[in-house]
Amino acid sequence: SFVFNAVNLVAMIAWAGLILLPRWPALLSALLYLGAGLLCLVYAAILGSLLTGLAAGSEGGNFTSIEGVRTLFGSDAGLTLGWTHYLAFDLFVGLWIARDADAKGIARVIQAPVLLATFMVGPVGLLVWLILREPAARRQGRPNR
Repeated sequence: SFVFNAVNLVAMIAWAGLILLPRWPALLSALLYLGAGLLCLVYAAILGSLLTGLAAGSEGGNFTSIEGVRTLFGSDAGLTLGWTHYLAFDLFVGLWIARDADAKGIARVIQAPVLLATFMVGPVGLLVWLILREPAARRQGRPNR
């Protein structure tokens, strides 16, 4: 419960910073390493405890069968593992979207709902960004005539 709440807090602070604060290089680095990197470190620790059997309820859990995955995610530690995975990857994708949008000159007011969608429903936010970025990417790729 403590780890679950801690990773949620880290993610919420990181996303608030990404959406609301100016995109200084130092801030983006902090969000990458102290946000996504820290979540990855916690994920690795939880994964290790599950795969070595140190976490309660993980006996027989593995990634080689649906039954093994069900066993892993059937415990609080397994659910925290899965949630931390989502938080880490969604934050990393959000950082990429923000940097890509800034590079393409997309206004922050347009970025904000995309980033919020990425935080809440990761793949949907990414899909929306991929659709929105295409015209800007094409414009940047065309030579001036």
